[in-house]
Amino acid sequence: MLQFIKPRVLLALGFGAIVAVAVSGFAAANTVPASKAGDGAGAITGYVATAIDYTLNAADPRNIDQVVFDLDSNPVATSQIRIKLVSTGSTWYSCTWVVGPPVRATCATTAPAATAVSANELRVVIAD
Repeated sequence: MLQFIKPRVLLALGFGAIVAVAVSGFAAANTVPASKAGDGAGAITGYVATAIDYTLNAADPRNIDQVVFDLDSNPVATSQIRIKLVSTGSTWYSCTWVVGPPVRATCATTAPAATAVSANELRVVIAD
């Protein structure tokens, strides 16, 4: 016995096929650029500062003109070195350094002038 499909069912199937083709055409047209993502961990190691030398101002020895110290290894070429001499203060002094060995860092502490009476720590921060 043969059964015939009603025209209404054929029309619905045809419309569904057209919608499916159109939707897949839009989905196929999307492009996403390549990207990178990742996760990792690395150890943060510190430096060892030695041969620390405070240079007092010749005219007023209450002031510290500079701090010089050696590091146990060379920082990355783009590294920044800053020091702080007062634990509760907000003044950070910039340093320059020379590739070694020894790696010698020199930090001018004159603007504003660091004073020997207020200096209670030597905090060194090195970041690349």
